[in-house]
Amino acid sequence: METAPMSDSGYGWDGGELDIDAYLSRIGFDGERAPTLETLRALQRGHTTSIPFENLEIMLGRPILLDLENLQDKLVRRQRGGYCYEHTILFAAALERLGFGVTALSARVTLGADEIRPATHAVLRVTTAGDDRVWLCDVGFGRGPLEPIEFADGAEAVQDGWRFRLERRTGALDTDLWVLHQYGGEGWVDRHTFTLNPQYSLDYAVGNHYVSTSPRSPFTTRPFAQRFGPEVHHVLDGTTWTTTRPDGSTQTREVEESEIPKLLDEVFGVTLDAADAARLGQPSLTAR
Repeated sequence: METAPMSDSGYGWDGGELDIDAYLSRIGFDGERAPTLETLRALQRGHTTSIPFENLEIMLGRPILLDLENLQDKLVRRQRGGYCYEHTILFAAALERLGFGVTALSARVTLGADEIRPATHAVLRVTTAGDDRVWLCDVGFGRGPLEPIEFADGAEAVQDGWRFRLERRTGALDTDLWVLHQYGGEGWVDRHTFTLNPQYSLDYAVGNHYVSTSPRSPFTTRPFAQRFGPEVHHVLDGTTWTTTRPDGSTQTREVEESEIPKLLDEVFGVTLDAADAARLGQPSLTAR
C-alpha cells in the first residue's frame, strides 16, 4: 500500500519523490509494503543497522543538504551515512510513502547532563493502520533503538539485549516531557528529552544549520561515526575507536589518522573516494 505525499511539502516529507525500491533495497527490507506495526518494526531495524551515522561532510568542508534528492543520493545511492536530520527525514519520507502517520519532533540530548541543551535531535511520532497505539521512532541517534518504542509512561524495551525505557514527566507550563533512557555500563542514563510539539522541514533546517556550522556543536570539531547492530555498537570519535556490547562491556583503542579511511570502510560501512580519504587522514581534521 502506497499513498501520495501531502500537497504542501512544508507539512509533509515528499514521500512521493522517494525511490522506494532503492531505499528498501538499501535497508534490506522485502516485507509487506503496508502501514502495519510489523512493517514499522522491520523498517526501523533495517534502517538503523544498514545506514551508519557520520558527520564526515562537515569535516570535509561541505554543507549538510536536507532535500530528499540529495539525501537519496548520499545515503541510498552512494551508500554513505549521515546524522540525525538526514536519517530522520529519509525515514519520514519512506513512512509517509507507505501510508504511516508521521509527526516530526525535536529532542534535547542530555546524556545525564543537568544543563539545558538545544533541541537539535530529530525523532518521529508514528501511527500505524488499525492500531490505536503511538510509537517513538528514533533512527538517527546512532545507537538504536532497533525497533519503535510505544509511547507509554514506563514502557521498557529489550531489543537483542539493548535496553531502553520511556518515561513521561511534567515539563514547563505543565506540558508532558518525555525522556528516553538507555541502559549501559553505568546503568540507566537519560539520553534525550522531548515534547510533542510538532516540527516541520523548516524547523529541521534551522537545527541542521546550527549543528553543522556552530563552533559549539560537537559535530564541527572532529570526525564522528557510529555503526549499530544487534550484537555490537562501534563509535569512532576523532581517533578513538570504542566497541560496546549489549551487556555494557567496552573496548577502546586509539587509531592513527592514516587508519581512519580503512576503518570507516571495513567497520562502519562508509567508503570514501580517494581524495576524501586522503583529506580525512590529515591530522588537522582529526585533532581540531
